[in-house]
Amino acid sequence: MKSSPDRVHPLWDEFCQDLEPVSGSDELSDLQDKYLSRKRGLISLELRKLGALTPQERSEAGQQLNELKAQVQAALSERQAKFKEEERRLQLATERIDVTLPGYEGARGGIHPLRRVWRQMEEISVRMGFTVVSGPEVESDYYNFEALNIPKGHPARDDQDTLYLSDTLLLRTHTSPVQIRTMEKQDPPLKIVVPGRVYRRDATDATHSPMFHQMEGLVVDEGITLADLKGTLEVFLKELFSADTQVRFRPSYFPFVEPGAEVDISCIFCSGKGCRVCKSSGWIEIMGAGMVHSRVFEMVGYDCEKYTGFAWGMGIDRIAQLKYQVDDARLFFENDIRFLRQF
Repeated sequence: MKSSPDRVHPLWDEFCQDLEPVSGSDELSDLQDKYLSRKRGLISLELRKLGALTPQERSEAGQQLNELKAQVQAALSERQAKFKEEERRLQLATERIDVTLPGYEGARGGIHPLRRVWRQMEEISVRMGFTVVSGPEVESDYYNFEALNIPKGHPARDDQDTLYLSDTLLLRTHTSPVQIRTMEKQDPPLKIVVPGRVYRRDATDATHSPMFHQMEGLVVDEGITLADLKGTLEVFLKELFSADTQVRFRPSYFPFVEPGAEVDISCIFCSGKGCRVCKSSGWIEIMGAGMVHSRVFEMVGYDCEKYTGFAWGMGIDRIAQLKYQVDDARLFFENDIRFLRQF
């Protein structure tokens, strides 16, 4: 304890007697309130009496009380430091770590199955010489429809299928608008893929969702033919599924390609023999494709006499369902840890 003030105030001896038996922080806090509390502290009460003294007496008494207050605060701080040191010593003695015990293995996250398929499709495309590009999910009517040869009044524009934000803005229904944006900025040759989220006004069920994922592909150059389209997609699909995968093309209509085709692969579940999944046909429809319509080239300023190209689009979610044999697409979005741990 610090030495007492030069002119000992009677409260100092009283304080020392009260401090001696104190054995914990709570008792020390009570003692501090007893002497230093602004309203009821004994030293505070003595300071209030100074006003009744003569100037000479007030000066001497005030100095003595201030010295007393400083000594009391110092003594309390010293005792509090002692208590903290004892508590720390006790804590170190009782909370020692046994370094020989095995550690805890933390839970590790994994890559979502949709992201796995997305990455695989990108990697295959890059190896084939494609560039991965992206674009806005909120699109204009022009880029989403008109520039892709989908005129006003076309069924694809129906608000029963499209999520409109205003008369001219909407949530993109496919990633094809990025093809238009890219062609506006870049002259041929062009070789891109466009993965991303798309939106449709669909009811949620085992095979539909108002938000899902697509990947579009586009190639533009001189002398591009339908044979280039078929060869490119055959290589891509064999890399994506297996070398034994068979590919076939069926004529179909899409406003932005001519001629257009539906692309099927041999059923990956029965190897083309026929099963419940392929409805005994041996084939599974996988994407739409075709040669880029001349009207689309005109919209972006490409010379239709000089350049030709092909495009295709497929659902990443559907590919994931086939690769992982998931029969309900809702499982990809429910964040059920039991489902996700399988990947």
